Amino acid sequence: MIGKDQIDLANVPNHVAIIMDGNGRWAKQQGELRTFGHTSGVEAVREALTAAGEIGIKHLTLYAFSTENWNRPVEEVNALMDLLVSTIMNEIDSLQENKVKLTAIGNISSLPDQCQNELQKGIEETAENDGVNLNLALSYSSRWEITKAFKEIAKDVELKNLRSDEINESIVSSYLTTGDLPDPELMIRTSGEKRVSNFMLWQIAYSELYFTDVLWPDFRKEDFYKAIIEFQNRERRFGKTSEQK
Repeated sequence: MIGKDQIDLANVPNHVAIIMDGNGRWAKQQGELRTFGHTSGVEAVREALTAAGEIGIKHLTLYAFSTENWNRPVEEVNALMDLLVSTIMNEIDSLQENKVKLTAIGNISSLPDQCQNELQKGIEETAENDGVNLNLALSYSSRWEITKAFKEIAKDVELKNLRSDEINESIVSSYLTTGDLPDPELMIRTSGEKRVSNFMLWQIAYSELYFTDVLWPDFRKEDFYKAIIEFQNRERRFGKTSEQK
């Protein structure tokens, strides 16, 4: 069994992003509705968050709901929104106990009012915590985010708050919803699918990508550790040769 004792704690990524995929397929395997898979996936979130805290990862971003997910059946979307509210309400004490800071990125204003209220409450109550930053990507997509950033940059240029010749990668990054976060060094996707699904396209330019066949509701700490060990065994060159590193 893989455990944290096999991990080099001096070489863990500062930021890990996860595409939590496979809830629907997992539920189908159990002979249940898709919503059962989403509910069961909450335990996997706890496992990943616990594992991240145990090895000193500072930022954990979870792709919880994409802008494209609004196109799913109404019953499933409503169930996901209800699950979001209930999970935040039920987990606040645990987040506080473990010093977890809750943040969120995405088009939050598009969420139902109750979701926005509970999310904001959770963010405010955990704002001073200094443990893992649990960052939820909600009503999020990278193309939405980049388009929004370009519009804001254009507006600031028009208002003369920014000169066009000042625009560089750092400026663009600062206008993204992740402007206060470091780019993820590792992105994990569960369920065996090998695509990034419009998730943090700018931010994962040099991220290591890790794909596992494990469906999200079955994802446990050892699966998280396995991804970290794989990350540590890779050579990260950032466009350079091995000799230049």
